[in-house]
Amino acid sequence: MWGFWQPPSDQADDLRVITRQADLVELKLLVPDGGPAGGQARKVYFLDTPSLALKQSGIVVRVRERAGREDDIVVKLRPMHTRNVPGWLRRAPGFHVEVDAMPGNYVCSGALKQQLGKGSVAQALKAGKPLTSLLSARQRRLLSAYAPCALDDLTTFGPVKARKRRVKVRGLALTAERWVYPDGSALLELSTKCPVDEAAAVSARISRALRKDGIAPSEIQHTKTELALAQAAA
Repeated sequence: MWGFWQPPSDQADDLRVITRQADLVELKLLVPDGGPAGGQARKVYFLDTPSLALKQSGIVVRVRERAGREDDIVVKLRPMHTRNVPGWLRRAPGFHVEVDAMPGNYVCSGALKQQLGKGSVAQALKAGKPLTSLLSARQRRLLSAYAPCALDDLTTFGPVKARKRRVKVRGLALTAERWVYPDGSALLELSTKCPVDEAAAVSARISRALRKDGIAPSEIQHTKTELALAQAAA
């Protein structure tokens, strides 16, 4: 039923528990990279300690600089257990819970996003300000509650250069995002978001459409963030 995203039989019960906690499911799939493609240009930065203390604590801080559009900064808890989330965070504007689904891997994530003005990231970098200066008061509160370190301990990693565009596969709308890492390696991810109760049907339709077009998943499936932080650690 889930197509490429079919969970192993021994994880089916866990998946049902995870999806009950979420607002949306984001289906993600790495496919063989076909090289440069058009789309909206962006630069992606991550904030963490040199030893990746945030990552090891299940926290991701991502900053996006988007050409011609508002920049943004997000603090993610991944994995997140909603029963442990304080009420102020669950009710905070810009906070949402979703399941990140990749073949054989499902994780519940909580994200608190803050929209920034156009050029905010470039202006901060030009002025020599740390990107932590872009965090909102709520994001700082979140990090103070969950992070194992102080904001002053965080280092900026990146940028990862990316392009994002909408594509159609046999009439199905997907998002294609290509990331080029500082070492020159690249990946191409196809994704879509859908309500939790539609995830199984949507994933099955996408899988059938991709198979008909001869598109198969890459042998190894990683999240874009995992690879970015792995390079940072190296």
